[in-house]
Amino acid sequence: MTGDERLPHARGLSKWTTRRWLRVGVAVSLTVLGLLGAMGAWVLGRTATISDDLVDVKSPALTSSIRLESALLNQETGIRGYGITGTPDFLDPYRQGLADQRTNTARLAELLRGDAAGLRDLRAVQDEIRTWQEKIARPVAASPPGSPSPEAGERAAAGKKDFDRLRAAMTAQQDRLRDDRTRTRDDLASTMRLRNWVFATIALLIIALAGIVFEALRRGITAPLEQLGSDARTIADGDFGHPITPTGPADLRRLGGEIEFMRRRLVRELDFSEESRLRLDAQSADLKRSNAELEQFAYVASHDLQEPLRKVSSFTQLLQRRYGGRLDDRADQYIDFAVDGANRMQTLINDLLDFSRVGRVHRAHQSVDLDGVMKRTLSALSVGIEESDAVITRDELPTLVADPTQMSMLWQNLIGNAVKFRRPGEAPAIHVSAEQDGSLWKFAVTDNGIGIDPEYAEQVFVIFQRLHTKDTYKGSGIGLAMCKKIVEFHGGTIFVDPEYTDGTRITFTLASEPPATGLPSTESAETRTDTVPTSIGRQPAREGHGGNA
Repeated sequence: MTGDERLPHARGLSKWTTRRWLRVGVAVSLTVLGLLGAMGAWVLGRTATISDDLVDVKSPALTSSIRLESALLNQETGIRGYGITGTPDFLDPYRQGLADQRTNTARLAELLRGDAAGLRDLRAVQDEIRTWQEKIARPVAASPPGSPSPEAGERAAAGKKDFDRLRAAMTAQQDRLRDDRTRTRDDLASTMRLRNWVFATIALLIIALAGIVFEALRRGITAPLEQLGSDARTIADGDFGHPITPTGPADLRRLGGEIEFMRRRLVRELDFSEESRLRLDAQSADLKRSNAELEQFAYVASHDLQEPLRKVSSFTQLLQRRYGGRLDDRADQYIDFAVDGANRMQTLINDLLDFSRVGRVHRAHQSVDLDGVMKRTLSALSVGIEESDAVITRDELPTLVADPTQMSMLWQNLIGNAVKFRRPGEAPAIHVSAEQDGSLWKFAVTDNGIGIDPEYAEQVFVIFQRLHTKDTYKGSGIGLAMCKKIVEFHGGTIFVDPEYTDGTRITFTLASEPPATGLPSTESAETRTDTVPTSIGRQPAREGHGGNA
């Protein structure tokens, strides 16, 4: 379900997404800018064309026409002077004028190519030039030097009239060329004004588009995102009932709807969590009350039960010593049962007290040299080790921050188990290994005893789970459970290695520094503080039975 489906659609809101708005806006902007750019390019091209026409055609054509007129005036002056005086020097301006005439006429023909009116004017001028030269200039120039030319005097009036027509034709040509240049200049000026307007319009339009884009982004994206962020911050500050108001394009409204759905889900989860917390508080109160009752039981067990139990044990032992052998066999058997039961009850109570103290009384964490703890453990178990001819080897053990009493209990239970659950007729061979694995130390106690079947690898760590009868191996079934509790209290794990089949290998880890957890020590200082290490039962590897002391 999308955000738009979870929330009612706001009337009048567009269904366009941000991507669609951006695409349409960019397309429109590019189209307008493209059209204006094309117009600007056309105006620039038109300006360049007119400017080139003015600079390269119109002005040079007028200049060439003026130079042509100057060349004809030089011819007329030279012919008139030669005709009057007969001096050959007057023919030099005439000859130079002829050369300039040819040059400027060719130049005008080239510049006026494609200009029909200009070419007609040029042809009219050329016709007048040809007429004057044939009637006046050439005959006079052909006269012998040294005396005035008779042709000049006879044709002076006609020559003046022909040259006036020539000058009139030249004037008409130059007037047309001036008019063309003026029109071109005016056209260039108007085109330049149009160019300036077009580029000014483009600049204004770009500024307007930029303003529209920024405003559209502010209203369509920035403002909705700021509103969404403000709502999210309000919710993050603890006001989980504050609703998310979806605004902006369809995709942003959809995003707002998703966040609003998430907020409602979180509110439901928080309500459920609050209910769970209240239930947990009630359960915690029950657990505290239960722990208090258990502590009271431990106190009673360590004080009130110990005294009558010692009396029972003492009087049954007195009965055994005084009347042993005096009564019948059944009475002796009953007395033995009573003495053994009292002793086992005493051992069980002491083991239970030791188990309950783990993590509650023994919490004096300090730097502990495990090699020293191991030496004291072997000394405490020296009698059993000597009787069984056990051979115990070990790696160098590290120094850790731990509870020394618990470390002593751990090693005594593990080494004691390895000695107790040996194979008949075979001396125990026990090896203790230690290696560092990251922030943990990995230990293993390996023996050649009766072993533990894999199916009982978890059961042996449960309290009172014995795999042997008390007649086969003595013990209360608490040893391995106590080891597990000690290891876990120090931030480690313990398990039976299933790959080792030549006996039993108990592997466990210990942290260099235990985690700051554990129950507070609430047991009275008057309770029993001495510990009696117990043995841990084993299960035969292939016989299908074992024990947990």
